[in-house]
Amino acid sequence: MRIATTIFLTDETITPVRLARQLEQRGFSGLYLPEHTHIPVSRQTPYPAGGELPPEYGRTLDPFVALGQAAAVTERLALGTGITLIAQHDPIDLAKQIATLDHLSGGRFTLGLGFGWNVEEAADHGVDWRTRRDLGRDRMALMRALWSDEPTAYKGEFGSVQASHAHPKPFQQPRGPVVGPRTLIGGAAGPKLFAHIAEYADGWLPIGGRGLTESVPQLRTAWESAGRDPKDLQVVPYAVLPGTGKLAHYADLGIEEVVLQLPPAGEAEVLRTLDAYAEYL
Repeated sequence: MRIATTIFLTDETITPVRLARQLEQRGFSGLYLPEHTHIPVSRQTPYPAGGELPPEYGRTLDPFVALGQAAAVTERLALGTGITLIAQHDPIDLAKQIATLDHLSGGRFTLGLGFGWNVEEAADHGVDWRTRRDLGRDRMALMRALWSDEPTAYKGEFGSVQASHAHPKPFQQPRGPVVGPRTLIGGAAGPKLFAHIAEYADGWLPIGGRGLTESVPQLRTAWESAGRDPKDLQVVPYAVLPGTGKLAHYADLGIEEVVLQLPPAGEAEVLRTLDAYAEYL
């Protein structure tokens, strides 16, 4: 099983360069970074985990800039977002960022995408909360058009692009309905999410990894009903606090990668956590 990591990198934590080098040297498989552009102080939307929202949510580094630094100082480390708030991005700009990072890293990028939980943050980006999932689907389709080998136009419900020259292309090659880098969708289990995954992604990025015994078979049913090859489905439990029994359970479910949570801390504390996680490598 591949053991990757995630962390809220901020202006107060270990740096992307130092962390990426340490991860690769120690044999961890990847680094995934979350995204929040800003956190409105009104705090009308409750923190999903309960209690006060941790301060790192309002201090996160831009994941694409940070992952670009990580890519430049590593050769094998996989790089991903966990997650990109796709509805909050201009899809033409985002397609360029993603393709550039995948190109420069030699195909090491995973696009973890999601639809968000903070209503006020999304509203500042002009997102109608009720349609954010359909908006995300539409933006993925537009980006796939820009990533296509030949100039391809797209006109959707929320956006359009003319047939265009758009390089670089993502390093990773098209596979089935997926064009672009490895794509995993985050979110709670449910028929709509699973339909989106089966339609345009490589798999699921479930936060915490709870309830997978029941939900993974449901996803596999949706996946196969969409005509996707069962062996291609990827489920990657995300932001997991590890334990030997937990990882063994994931392996029994056919899971080949897990993303462990690191503390949003300075270098010394993060490296101590990596030392503790070494037993799972």
